[in-house]
Amino acid sequence: MKSRMKIKEVEPRIDRVMDIADAQIGSFDLNPNLLELIRLRVSQMNGCGYCIDYHTQNALKLGERAQRLFAVSAWWETPFFNEEEQVALKLAEEVTNIALRGLSDEVYFDALRVFGEQKVAQLLLVIATINTWNRLAICTHMVAGLE
Repeated sequence: MKSRMKIKEVEPRIDRVMDIADAQIGSFDLNPNLLELIRLRVSQMNGCGYCIDYHTQNALKLGERAQRLFAVSAWWETPFFNEEEQVALKLAEEVTNIALRGLSDEVYFDALRVFGEQKVAQLLLVIATINTWNRLAICTHMVAGLE
Protein backbone atom coordinates (compact mmCIF):
# COMPACT_ATOMS: atom_id res chain seq x y z
CA MET A 1 0.00 0.00 0.00
CA LYS A 2 1.25 3.45 -0.88
CA SER A 3 0.64 6.38 1.44
CA ARG A 4 -1.75 8.99 0.03
CA MET A 5 -0.60 11.88 2.16
CA LYS A 6 1.15 12.63 5.40
CA ILE A 7 -1.74 14.40 7.06
CA LYS A 8 0.37 15.84 9.88
CA GLU A 9 2.51 17.62 7.27
CA VAL A 10 -0.40 18.73 5.07
CA GLU A 11 -2.50 20.05 7.97
CA PRO A 12 -0.56 20.02 11.26
CA ARG A 13 -3.51 21.43 13.21
CA ILE A 14 -5.30 18.09 12.83
CA ASP A 15 -2.40 16.29 14.46
CA ARG A 16 -2.33 18.90 17.25
CA VAL A 17 -6.04 18.45 17.98
CA MET A 18 -5.66 14.68 18.11
CA ASP A 19 -2.58 15.00 20.30
CA ILE A 20 -4.55 17.20 22.71
CA ALA A 21 -7.25 14.53 22.94
CA ASP A 22 -4.61 11.85 23.53
CA ALA A 23 -2.90 13.97 26.19
CA GLN A 24 -6.21 14.46 27.98
CA ILE A 25 -6.84 10.71 27.83
CA GLY A 26 -3.39 10.18 29.32
CA SER A 27 -4.45 12.24 32.34
CA PHE A 28 -7.47 10.04 33.06
CA ASP A 29 -7.33 7.51 35.87
CA LEU A 30 -7.71 4.56 33.48
CA ASN A 31 -5.41 1.54 33.27
CA PRO A 32 -2.98 2.11 30.37
CA ASN A 33 -3.13 -1.59 29.41
CA LEU A 34 -6.91 -1.37 29.20
CA LEU A 35 -6.61 1.68 26.94
CA GLU A 36 -4.31 -0.21 24.58
CA LEU A 37 -6.66 -3.22 24.49
CA ILE A 38 -9.54 -0.89 23.56
CA ARG A 39 -7.47 0.87 20.92
CA LEU A 40 -6.29 -2.43 19.47
CA ARG A 41 -9.79 -3.94 19.33
CA VAL A 42 -11.35 -0.86 17.72
CA SER A 43 -8.51 -0.72 15.20
CA GLN A 44 -9.07 -4.40 14.37
CA MET A 45 -12.76 -3.76 13.82
CA ASN A 46 -12.03 -0.80 11.55
CA GLY A 47 -9.27 -2.62 9.67
CA CYS A 48 -6.59 -0.04 10.47
CA GLY A 49 -3.25 -1.80 9.98
CA TYR A 50 -1.26 1.25 11.06
CA CYS A 51 -3.10 1.54 14.39
CA ILE A 52 -3.10 -2.23 15.01
CA ASP A 53 0.69 -2.20 14.69
CA TYR A 54 1.07 0.95 16.78
CA HIS A 55 -1.14 -0.15 19.67
CA THR A 56 0.20 -3.69 19.72
CA GLN A 57 3.71 -2.24 20.09
CA ASN A 58 2.50 0.11 22.86
CA ALA A 59 0.79 -2.73 24.71
CA LEU A 60 3.91 -4.89 24.55
CA LYS A 61 5.99 -2.00 25.95
CA LEU A 62 3.52 -1.78 28.85
CA GLY A 63 4.13 -5.47 29.57
CA GLU A 64 0.93 -6.83 28.01
CA ARG A 65 1.10 -10.55 27.27
CA ALA A 66 1.22 -11.56 23.62
CA GLN A 67 -1.40 -14.25 24.31
CA ARG A 68 -3.96 -11.61 25.25
CA LEU A 69 -3.09 -9.43 22.28
CA PHE A 70 -3.56 -12.39 19.93
CA ALA A 71 -6.91 -13.18 21.57
CA VAL A 72 -8.40 -9.67 21.78
CA SER A 73 -10.21 -10.12 18.44
CA ALA A 74 -12.24 -12.91 20.10
CA TRP A 75 -12.06 -11.73 23.72
CA TRP A 76 -15.52 -13.13 24.57
CA GLU A 77 -14.33 -16.65 23.65
CA THR A 78 -11.33 -16.69 26.01
CA PRO A 79 -10.72 -16.71 29.76
CA PHE A 80 -7.95 -14.10 29.43
CA PHE A 81 -9.92 -10.92 30.16
CA ASN A 82 -11.40 -9.83 33.49
CA GLU A 83 -14.87 -8.34 33.90
CA GLU A 84 -13.67 -4.73 33.63
CA GLU A 85 -11.86 -5.48 30.37
CA GLN A 86 -14.81 -7.42 28.97
CA VAL A 87 -17.23 -4.58 29.72
CA ALA A 88 -14.86 -2.00 28.23
CA LEU A 89 -14.32 -4.07 25.07
CA LYS A 90 -18.06 -4.59 24.62
CA LEU A 91 -18.61 -0.85 25.07
CA ALA A 92 -15.88 -0.17 22.51
CA GLU A 93 -17.44 -2.56 20.01
CA GLU A 94 -20.95 -1.13 20.31
CA VAL A 95 -19.75 2.48 20.10
CA THR A 96 -17.56 1.65 17.10
CA ASN A 97 -20.58 0.05 15.39
CA ILE A 98 -22.94 2.80 16.60
CA ALA A 99 -24.78 3.01 13.25
CA LEU A 100 -25.97 -0.59 13.57
CA ARG A 101 -27.90 -0.47 16.84
CA GLY A 102 -26.66 2.47 18.86
CA LEU A 103 -25.37 1.78 22.35
CA SER A 104 -27.61 -0.73 24.09
CA ASP A 105 -28.98 -0.04 27.56
CA GLU A 106 -27.51 -3.36 28.70
CA VAL A 107 -23.95 -2.40 27.77
CA TYR A 108 -24.33 1.21 28.92
CA PHE A 109 -25.66 0.28 32.36
CA ASP A 110 -23.15 -2.55 32.72
CA ALA A 111 -20.37 -0.03 32.03
CA LEU A 112 -21.85 2.36 34.62
CA ARG A 113 -21.97 -0.45 37.17
CA VAL A 114 -18.33 -1.41 36.59
CA PHE A 115 -16.74 1.99 35.95
CA GLY A 116 -19.05 4.73 37.23
CA GLU A 117 -20.26 7.72 35.28
CA GLN A 118 -16.99 9.68 35.07
CA LYS A 119 -14.93 6.74 33.78
CA VAL A 120 -17.65 5.80 31.27
CA ALA A 121 -17.45 9.36 29.92
CA GLN A 122 -13.68 8.99 29.72
CA LEU A 123 -13.95 5.62 27.96
CA LEU A 124 -16.33 7.14 25.42
CA LEU A 125 -13.68 9.73 24.54
CA VAL A 126 -11.02 7.01 24.25
CA ILE A 127 -13.26 5.06 21.87
CA ALA A 128 -14.24 8.12 19.83
CA THR A 129 -10.60 9.23 19.56
CA ILE A 130 -9.25 5.89 18.33
CA ASN A 131 -12.11 5.70 15.83
CA THR A 132 -11.07 9.13 14.53
CA TRP A 133 -7.41 8.10 14.35
CA ASN A 134 -8.44 4.94 12.45
CA ARG A 135 -10.43 6.92 9.93
CA LEU A 136 -7.61 9.41 9.36
CA ALA A 137 -5.05 6.61 8.99
CA ILE A 138 -7.21 4.53 6.64
CA CYS A 139 -8.25 7.46 4.44
CA THR A 140 -4.66 8.66 4.03
CA HIS A 141 -3.16 5.16 3.81
CA MET A 142 -0.80 5.59 6.74
CA VAL A 143 1.62 2.68 6.42
CA ALA A 144 2.65 0.75 9.53
CA GLY A 145 6.31 1.17 10.35
CA LEU A 146 6.80 4.03 7.88
CA GLU A 147 5.06 7.01 9.48
